This record gives sequence, structure tokens and C-alpha cells, in this order.
Amino acid sequence: MELNFKSFGQGEPLIILHGLFGTLDNWQTLAKQLAENFLVFIFDARDHGRSPHTDHIDYPTMSEDLLAFMEQNWIYKAHILGHSMGGKTAMEFTLSYPDMVNKLIAVDIAPKTYPPGHNEIFDALFAIDLKTLKNRQEAETLLEKKVPVYATRQFLLKSLSRSLDGGFEWKLNLPVIFRDYEKILHAPTAQGVFSGPSLFIRGGQSDYVLDSDWPTVLRYFPAAQLETIANSSHWVHAEAPETLLQLVKSFLLA
Repeated sequence: MELNFKSFGQGEPLIILHGLFGTLDNWQTLAKQLAENFLVFIFDARDHGRSPHTDHIDYPTMSEDLLAFMEQNWIYKAHILGHSMGGKTAMEFTLSYPDMVNKLIAVDIAPKTYPPGHNEIFDALFAIDLKTLKNRQEAETLLEKKVPVYATRQFLLKSLSRSLDGGFEWKLNLPVIFRDYEKILHAPTAQGVFSGPSLFIRGGQSDYVLDSDWPTVLRYFPAAQLETIANSSHWVHAEAPETLLQLVKSFLLA
């Protein structure tokens, strides 16, 4: 499977994995900044963005997608950074193929199973009738009923695009993502240990990585460090990009 990707810069490879409902564009600004020191790859996960729609999505499969991507691009070892769903994919891959990872960075996610938290988003997206949708403003108005936060609506609307017939379509494979949502909530399944350098970055206003999660993190990543960005929620890369950039660069260049 050929994943849609972009690359920037030169140097040691750094691969960045986006989260649920996201696309590579969410990380493009940071990728370009990191390209001063690294050869940075960003790609759309399966069933997201411009990558192929498939019949299933889970962490072992996305880990294998990453392995295939690295092999296709002649990457034998890389730094791996992932946010949320992408962070779990990064953990799954790192635990499965530890010799292919230099350093791991997981942004606002822990290796655990989470309770459902996106039901209103799914309801809002499914409520939009793409056959009768007139324009993006109408889509935002419909989303606003269930998604009150403006930034979240704009994030979701990045996955709405014009179809060849002039109508609208989701870049997201919504039916498969919804059906397999429980698998996305699940903890990584690989049972290995990665003793290499690992950095977990959490938002100080987010509840995705709790102090009580740290023993679990250390069970799989015994050399892990934890950094907290006080003025950020789950969307660390959007709310505190400069602080995140400095943490990532300091860790990777050390």
C-alpha cells in the first residue's frame, strides 16, 4: 500500500505520525522546522487524508504500514514521533521492531486502553448529508451543533474535500474508523520492551497521560522521560508549537 507522504530536509530520518481524524498537514509546520536538523517524513495513516481506504484499522496493521513505508523509502532506522493514535502506532512499532528505532517520542498518549471520547464527533460527521451539502460553511454550521469548539471544527473540516463530480466527500474512511473505533482506543498489543531513549510529552491541561500511568509507561519503556507543557491540552502541536519544538529538538539532538 502506497501511503501519501511528504518529506523535508536532510540528516537522520524522523517520521511523524498524526492522530485520529488527522492528516499529515497537521504536522507540516513543525516538520519543516525540524527539517533544519533531520530528514523528516510525514504521512497520512490508512483511512485518513489521501492515503488508501481499507477494510480495517488497528495498531498492528498501522505498525506494519510504517514498516512497509520505511522499507519502501530505504529507511533502516529512524526517530519516531507520534501524537495520540499516531503515538500508539509509534509505540506498537517500537515494541515490535526496537532495532529500527533510534528515539521514540509519544505526544499526549499512554500505552493504555482509553474510554470512548469521540461519540459526538462521529455523530456530527455522520449527520452531514454530503449529497445535499452546498458549501463548507454549511458543513461548519451543522458541525457546530455537536462540536462547539471552533478549533476542533476547523480540524475536522480539513478532511472534507470536493469530489470529482463537484460535490463533497470525506477523506476519512468514516465507516471503517467508526466500526474499528474500539481497536483505536485499545492499548498497543506488542509485548516487547524498548530500552532506548523515549520521551513522553503531555499537555498540562489534558487528562490523556496521568501520573498513575507512569508505571505502565516504564514497564514498556524503562528509559522514558516525561515532560509536561503546562499551557496546553491534548492538541499540543497546535496550542504550544514552539515549546513542543524545543522539547523535541533538545531530546533528539542530545
